[in-house]
Amino acid sequence: MVRLRFAPSPTGFLHVGGLRTALFCWLYSRQQSGKFIFRLEDTDQKRLVKGAETDLIHMLEWAGIELDEGPEIGGDFGPYRQSERLEIYRQHVRKLLDEDHAYPCFCSTERLDNLRDEQRANGETPRYDGLCRRLKKEESARRVVSGETHVVRMKIPEIPETLVLNDLIRGRVSIETSQTEDQVIVKSDGFPTYHLAVVVDDHLMQITHVVRGEEWLPSFPKHLLLYRYFGWDPPEFAHLPLILNPDRTKLSKRQGDVAVEDFRDQGFLAETLVNFISLLGWSPADDRELFTLAELIEEFSFGRVNKSGAVFDREKLNWMNQQYIQNLDQQDLVRRVAPFVAKTVYAEQDMDLLEKAVKILQPRLVTLAETAKRLALFFDE
Repeated sequence: MVRLRFAPSPTGFLHVGGLRTALFCWLYSRQQSGKFIFRLEDTDQKRLVKGAETDLIHMLEWAGIELDEGPEIGGDFGPYRQSERLEIYRQHVRKLLDEDHAYPCFCSTERLDNLRDEQRANGETPRYDGLCRRLKKEESARRVVSGETHVVRMKIPEIPETLVLNDLIRGRVSIETSQTEDQVIVKSDGFPTYHLAVVVDDHLMQITHVVRGEEWLPSFPKHLLLYRYFGWDPPEFAHLPLILNPDRTKLSKRQGDVAVEDFRDQGFLAETLVNFISLLGWSPADDRELFTLAELIEEFSFGRVNKSGAVFDREKLNWMNQQYIQNLDQQDLVRRVAPFVAKTVYAEQDMDLLEKAVKILQPRLVTLAETAKRLALFFDE
């Protein structure tokens, strides 16, 4: 069975890029009669934001993306919060240590900072120099038992090799292991890093397809090596293109809204945002631009996702939202604008008059929030 997961960190809002990843996973899982799993990657305890988990789930539900498994609804492969899976990770780290695929590293932050500064000064790429890799096992074990602060690093092969990934979007991708350092897989607080946890979880949860942004491509050698060390077959991978501003810079909060809830609060319909985001990288077989969720499930394929970055065109989003609003049943539109009107002085106005106003305004509305602003034309003397 096809199984795809969306695994955000509860460190803030749901970014439109995250919604696209979740959407593509969900579309493919529904198309293939598979499962869509929500997993929480909460190992970075210092950056956790209270309430973020609930907000992430609410935004997915608002977008019409249904979960099959997750922290709240359960499933056969839980727990679905990484912070509740620490013993699972410890067991797998012990296996890597026992089989000489990993080692404790006792280097201080100060030493590592000085090492990087020296490497940069010499025009070299900053990377760990393997000092603790050369320690005898007996010494490493003694220092661990004594309680000395340490992390655990995975071993990258000393003899360089080329690792190949057959990506569903990019085709054949190859990277030399010589470009990869001995990655930290367990932090000094005992929590796993992303690189270890994601591989262990994806395997144990029987994930068949991993969908993520292209910024994770440089990490795939570490992940493929971990799959090899554990003796597991890796899943299929699909690395999505970046979402860009009109000036071709990476979409970020500094250039404007990027949170899904911001667009919801501005009066964009869920159907609009899902439709719009589906076209950020994916191209349908024809020139159509408006799709229902059911149509997206039928039409979507990773083979039609582009490699190059997708531009977030706010004007096109506005146009699309206007199209959706114009096609709404009037009663449905009144129901949807009600929360926006409720925040204004017009909340107590006669419902019949509100319905008449909405009927007149409907052809010109770009967002639901505009309704409240335009009601002054009808109610103010």
